[in-house]
Amino acid sequence: MTKQKTMDLTQGRPIQQILLFSLPLVIGTLFQQLYSFADTVMVGRLIGEKALAAVGTTYSMHFLTLGFVQGACVGFGIPLAQSVGAKDEAEFKRYFWNGVWLCTFLGMVMTLATFTFTEPLLLLIRTPEEILTDAARYLKIIFLGIPASILYNYCAGALRSSGDSRRPTYFLLASSALNIVLDYVLIAIFSMGVAGAAVATVVSQLLSGLLNLGWILYKTDLLRNCGGLRGFSGRHTARLCVVGLPMGFEYSVSALGAVVMQSAVNALGTAAIAGQTAGEKIRQMFTLPLESVGMGMATYAGQNDGAGRYDRIRSGIRSGLIIQLSYCAAAWVVIFLGKNFFTEIVLGPGAGTSATLCIQYLGIISCLFCVHGCLMIMRNTLQGMGFSVHAVLSGVGELLGRAFGGWLAIRYFGFTGICFANPLAWGFALLYCTVMTFYFLHRRTQKAKSFS
Repeated sequence: MTKQKTMDLTQGRPIQQILLFSLPLVIGTLFQQLYSFADTVMVGRLIGEKALAAVGTTYSMHFLTLGFVQGACVGFGIPLAQSVGAKDEAEFKRYFWNGVWLCTFLGMVMTLATFTFTEPLLLLIRTPEEILTDAARYLKIIFLGIPASILYNYCAGALRSSGDSRRPTYFLLASSALNIVLDYVLIAIFSMGVAGAAVATVVSQLLSGLLNLGWILYKTDLLRNCGGLRGFSGRHTARLCVVGLPMGFEYSVSALGAVVMQSAVNALGTAAIAGQTAGEKIRQMFTLPLESVGMGMATYAGQNDGAGRYDRIRSGIRSGLIIQLSYCAAAWVVIFLGKNFFTEIVLGPGAGTSATLCIQYLGIISCLFCVHGCLMIMRNTLQGMGFSVHAVLSGVGELLGRAFGGWLAIRYFGFTGICFANPLAWGFALLYCTVMTFYFLHRRTQKAKSFS
């Protein structure tokens, strides 16, 4: 479908295809996380612990809104991947353009709503008064950047659905480098504080989005000769909503648990906020490869579902689990040996209680990465086959897990309860996704046999 080499995931050894397709995603998401990690390090080292706590306390709200964007855009890519698997170029173009109109509408509505209610949302999660002003300043700028986030996630998802996972990675590398430079310039030289970190993130993501869009329009054949395929189609828009919006809601429902957990962290004080923030940023750097392999699995399942290759989906699940569990074992060793070093990078020397709590957080959660890795395979297989509504229900499991962890923290175990909140969330969601994935896979396999 394009001038550039893309991957047909309906052919070849599943483990090799998933690895080759996912590797650029791993690299790309790691560098995307550098947006957030660079903010954390720069803010913590150049401004101070209170500023770091201010940025950290916005994470749950950031996750709630921009997580919806990311999930929805991944979902919009599923019909595109299925069109690629079915070798239907016209359908690909119809879905792409209707996705553009849908994303434009979502961007306007979400930006207005989130910017308007920034401060009430922060008060709702009991943000301490001494960090409220900085937290609101940072989050408002991030919310104004929602259209940039939509642009990147949608265009990158369209390229990945066509089998090109390399170009989005290259563009993220460029924007991540810009983000780090802008962080230093705006914070250290222009003394913009937390606002400088937020501006750097938004500008960098806008650049990566524009690069992806430019590549689709001018360097591929994906949208050539669209003719009358750019217009609004109720059928295609409805299909995008049915698949994409539930995935967005799944991220948001899961994020509601993070909001509850953040409220519990906030109740433990500024040192706990800073320690958990640092630990979570380090954790995300290590678990992003798990999520990237999951994203690759969604495209793999989508293409093979479109081609009716359910045997390959089963083989892909086995291969994906092998990849995830092997990585989790290696990640645990690295964190076990280096958690003190990683903590000092983020918080600096002499961080005291915050550093102690960060090390405790990493020591506990790294033992349970395997649960997260398995969840990413099962959930994304389910999504790739088009069963996005069930992803929302798995998000309810994450909500319950994080809420339970927050309750344990406040009532009984203090910060230790916070350390177990995410693993509990992953476990509840994994149980549901595993059952539903194999149930629907069995149904489709039997249906295909009845027609053969």
